[in-house]
Amino acid sequence: MLLGNKIRSLRDEQGILQRQVAAYLEIVTPMFSKIERGDRRAKRSQVIQMATYFKVDEKEMLTLWLADKVLDALEDEDELKLTAIETAKSKLMDVNH
Repeated sequence: MLLGNKIRSLRDEQGILQRQVAAYLEIVTPMFSKIERGDRRAKRSQVIQMATYFKVDEKEMLTLWLADKVLDALEDEDELKLTAIETAKSKLMDVNH
């Protein structure tokens, strides 16, 4: 729910209502509320739109969105999740070098 927390924080800081962001994204307010609470995942394109709307760094927002996806995938893997992350990190480092 990293992205949802960020969205909520940005909305609060800028005094923007959920319905205003929902209208900008062309979705209904209850759907936006679910995205903000972490009950529903935003689409990548919506994350980019929100970065533009809130005038924040697109890469930061996409990073939070992607981190939420990783955390969701590892949610019930208490024993193995850190090892899995380290393995994935090693693989990514091999690809980048």
